[in-house]
Amino acid sequence: MYFYIVITKSINMKHISTSFLLIIAFSFTALTQHTNILIDEDGSWTQPEEPTIIINPKNTDHMVGGANIDNVYFSTDGGYSWNTDVLSSTYGVWGDPVLIVDTAGAYYFFHLSNPQQGNWIDRIVCQKQDVIGGIWSNGTYMGLNGEKEQDKEWAVVDITNNNIYVTWTQFDNYGSSNPNDKSDIYFSRSYDGGATWSDALRINEVSGDCVDDDNTVEGAVPAVGPDGEIYVAWAGPEGLVFDRSLDQGTTWLEEDIFIGAFPGGWAYDIPGISRCNGLPVTKCDLSGGSHHGTIYVNWTDQRNGIDDTDVWLAKSTDGGSTWSEAIRVNDDLPGRQQFFTWLDVDQVTGYLYFVFYDRRNYDNNNTDVYMAVSRDGGENFINFKVSESPFLPFSSTFFGDYTNVSVYDNVVRPIWARMEGSDLSIWTAIVHLFTVGIDEEIPSLLSLEQNYPNPFKESTVISFKLIEPAKISLRVYDVYGKVVASILEHEYTIAGKHTRVFDPDAHALSPGMYYFSLESERAIMKKKMIFVK
Repeated sequence: MYFYIVITKSINMKHISTSFLLIIAFSFTALTQHTNILIDEDGSWTQPEEPTIIINPKNTDHMVGGANIDNVYFSTDGGYSWNTDVLSSTYGVWGDPVLIVDTAGAYYFFHLSNPQQGNWIDRIVCQKQDVIGGIWSNGTYMGLNGEKEQDKEWAVVDITNNNIYVTWTQFDNYGSSNPNDKSDIYFSRSYDGGATWSDALRINEVSGDCVDDDNTVEGAVPAVGPDGEIYVAWAGPEGLVFDRSLDQGTTWLEEDIFIGAFPGGWAYDIPGISRCNGLPVTKCDLSGGSHHGTIYVNWTDQRNGIDDTDVWLAKSTDGGSTWSEAIRVNDDLPGRQQFFTWLDVDQVTGYLYFVFYDRRNYDNNNTDVYMAVSRDGGENFINFKVSESPFLPFSSTFFGDYTNVSVYDNVVRPIWARMEGSDLSIWTAIVHLFTVGIDEEIPSLLSLEQNYPNPFKESTVISFKLIEPAKISLRVYDVYGKVVASILEHEYTIAGKHTRVFDPDAHALSPGMYYFSLESERAIMKKKMIFVK
């Protein structure tokens, strides 16, 4: 539902009625819900699930998404509208979609294989698109190893050298209960933009079985550290373990590092979901802020009971040598289900953003999509709902194995699957950061005054004060959380009071309600302003 405010030139701004201000307040409340955007409800030849998304840091209006089996999407307006396409390759396109973007702005779509010549999932395939909306290559591949199956991959780009690193699970014989059949974690890299890949290298110490269950090694999501380290955690028979390489993946630790137990195992049941897992996600803070270099591992498990699945985080501040105890991310009362989590770190602010399915509001299987944000390195969390309405899943329809979220410079785009009856669809949300209290952090380091005049017709003055020098941004947002004007952008500014004159006509703004926001690496403050004609 949308509400519009029309202000004519004849209004005397000194005598705006209380009812008019209440209309504005009511309109703002209605519009600050995180706007849900339908990306896909048809799929190519199967219903879409297991979505993935990536924001281009060089242009945060550009983002690419994907979903099983071969669905690919792109947006050039910040996720408000989407184009759809179907991915094809002679190697076959067979699920587990993964998207990354490199430092040149090229996109990579990784997936499993089903080749015309060869065996089902016998390799990991990488297809490349040089510019958004362009043609996807036929692809290159890694991990081909006879009849062994290659599964559950993920990839990351090292932004300092554009290297691409991929980790995945190799099965000797997928689904086998033969104790002689093993699962292992493998690694490959590309130095040339995905054109060629290194020989696959086993990096785990202890193998798992091939059942695709708790004692199988899975969930290897690589992350890059501040000095080019490669970090990765996974789950398996030893619980949650971690490995690292300090030489771009040539050598790895002889002994994997134990992060913690995985109570109940990583494969568990959720009512209404065809299958569920709590496999880990590994990320590292490269923001340059106070938590720079911290490694985070996010997962879900049922340590509190089969009716109380929770979202967890462990972190390391010494390169993965030691780990914190598990920290609970969801903040609801016990006895509700949270599952299929994903994590991303905003590499500008250092904030952590989680997305997960959540049943805290219901006594049945109705399911919402929630997010959580931590602004202090994973010590405290704000939970907030991003889906506009719940859905009721049925286990007879395959629902996929994960959600995803991509974040950069306060642009936050989760992606998830939704089920209506047996019909699946893919959604994102325009996450409005100001509705989750981000402006409350460390206000003593900076202050932001109300613009004057307000409401204003032609221009207005914005004043702010810095207690210490800082790199700051001064931006204007619309009520949907989209940046519509940038007055200062990551500009180093000395301590003291500063003023800027804002001219809405210079940014082609229409009359209405806006936010202006003062943002540093450690804090965000915002205020509302009204532009009239």
